[in-house]
Amino acid sequence: MKRHTYAVELAWTGNQGSGTSGYRAFSRDHELRAPGKTPIAGSSDPHFRGDASRWNPEEMLVASLSACHQLWYLHLAAVGGVVVTAYEDHPEGVMVEEDDGAGQFERVTLRPRVTIAPGGDAALAARLHHEAHHNCFIARSVNFEVVCEPEILNAVTAA
Repeated sequence: MKRHTYAVELAWTGNQGSGTSGYRAFSRDHELRAPGKTPIAGSSDPHFRGDASRWNPEEMLVASLSACHQLWYLHLAAVGGVVVTAYEDHPEGVMVEEDDGAGQFERVTLRPRVTIAPGGDAALAARLHHEAHHNCFIARSVNFEVVCEPEILNAVTAA
């Protein structure tokens, strides 16, 4: 068994002069940083007084699931002989907020649209999504349903 450690830095940048002296006295803005990488501007969801122009944790969770699935899928396609020429996803997550303000995700749906080279095995290309989901580190780590609704296109018909 191998262990991998991921360390990042989060810095709150939302002190507007009086810290958290009141609920409306501070911004939810923050930066996520890691050595050698461009910082990610974060905030909370606009429903929770966040800045809509910045990434919120909920969006980043959905994006992480999508990116992990895509990376596994591309790997499996390469080793399985499926030539992928384009890949895009339009994932969507549903979070339920409780009356007390706590909440949790109940589902994330991935909608990858994969274009394969002419003559490629579309059935295999579709099946690889199941294996990618099974291997995805992020999907294996969450306690809610992650659904994948792939669309496979042939490069000839996709144009």
